[in-house]
Amino acid sequence: MGLFNWFTQEIAMDLGTANTLIIHNEEVVVNEPSIVALDRNNLKTVLAVGKRALMMHEKTHESIRTIRPLKDGVIADFNAAELMIREMIKMIYPKKPLFPPSWRMMICIPSSITEVEKRAVRDSAEQAGAKEVYLLHEPMAAALGIGIDVEEPVGNMIIDIGGGTTGITVIALAGIVCDQSIRIAGDEFTADIMEALRRYHSLLIGERTAEQIKIQIGAAMKDLETPPDDIPVNGRDLVTGIPKQIMVSYQEVAEALDKSIFKIEEAILKALETTPPELAADIYRRGLYLTGGGALLRGLDKRLSQKIKLPVHVADDPLKSVVRGTGIALKNYQRFPFIMR
Repeated sequence: MGLFNWFTQEIAMDLGTANTLIIHNEEVVVNEPSIVALDRNNLKTVLAVGKRALMMHEKTHESIRTIRPLKDGVIADFNAAELMIREMIKMIYPKKPLFPPSWRMMICIPSSITEVEKRAVRDSAEQAGAKEVYLLHEPMAAALGIGIDVEEPVGNMIIDIGGGTTGITVIALAGIVCDQSIRIAGDEFTADIMEALRRYHSLLIGERTAEQIKIQIGAAMKDLETPPDDIPVNGRDLVTGIPKQIMVSYQEVAEALDKSIFKIEEAILKALETTPPELAADIYRRGLYLTGGGALLRGLDKRLSQKIKLPVHVADDPLKSVVRGTGIALKNYQRFPFIMR
């Protein structure tokens, strides 16, 4: 058994719709977009993965296919997911080791996931070379990553706005008390921006451009204290069919995202309604914790706290809090009761 332990390496993985992060030896070694470029003639041949594949996305010819294997937080394309996980694990060791280690993997999954989808994650990881696979619910990982003591008898509300899903969860005593999950998150915001530019400027833009707009000037409110500058956006004019450039302000983006953010607010209120009263009292004292990439939207914390009238705290590094928590859980994988074997 000692020899087996010698070759066992531990990695913690946040397999997200938009980004995949891997922690090895307590540091983030892989932080890449969840996308893979495959050869259409032979779908087992990986041409690129992560940032390089993202650069090819929506610019490919007929013999290259870019796939985002995860949709709404769960695996949609099994073959592509397995290839992507395998390539990302290879990034940990740029030089090929003499004895390839056997991996002990901790992967976090959305809390609204079905048994079949859970199986898909486990199978993908095992196909990619994991000897032991442990699963962990994302809100738990996020709470650990923010630095909350999840085992104490106090309620905490975690709002994780990821790429595919927004999870709103109340955690107490190392378990999930109530849980709302809606499929409105980063990808939906991106689609809203594309739709708004098409409708108001008759400009057709791609997913990547919309994503850049969201990152550079995305906002949840129309009056920010430190507003970002307008940015030029290039696309195809729908009327003439000729490429053109327009200037876009953050107010337009805030208006485009308004409906989706309203749905997130509704879901938070719904989750608060189902919270037991003692935990609701704790949440009143402690406030809500925002994490995930969506938490970086300018003014979102302010807008939510105005609507819900509770303090809203954004995690320090919201993109990495889930994977950090997964790393903490992996170190104590025998101790925590909420880890799925």
